Amino acid sequence: MVVTRQNELVTEPEPLNYTGYLVRRSQQRHVAVWQREVSGSISSVQFGVLAVLARRPGASQRELGDELDLDRSTIADLVARLQRNGLLRRERHGADRRRNALELTEEGRSELERLRPRVDLVERALTDGLGERDREELRRLLHRLLADRSSPDAV
Repeated sequence: MVVTRQNELVTEPEPLNYTGYLVRRSQQRHVAVWQREVSGSISSVQFGVLAVLARRPGASQRELGDELDLDRSTIADLVARLQRNGLLRRERHGADRRRNALELTEEGRSELERLRPRVDLVERALTDGLGERDREELRRLLHRLLADRSSPDAV
């Protein structure tokens, strides 16, 4: 059934015509593939923490949260969990005692290297039906969608 909404031609039935619904369904698929191919114990967000700290050793919890677009309490929980599991260490910054400097442990670096090829499998599984140009376009559009901070509730 073709429906018009605000001068727009909509060809998909509800809820398939809503971007948010499709993003949520895509996330569900990502989680399922992640758990099957990568890990049931390390989430994609935890992988993101490891990857950022590999690139930015000594980053503060705030810098990490800003880069991953996560709030302070979520970052604090992630850091505490990864620290308990021996994957990172948290130390007070020498010049600023209010700041925690974060670094991967040797075990954290090894775990990141073990996970990377599996994460590549997830990427292929999620985008296998797309050509290279479409994969690049999808990532470009998602970056634009995430960069839109005009919404009052943008996180």
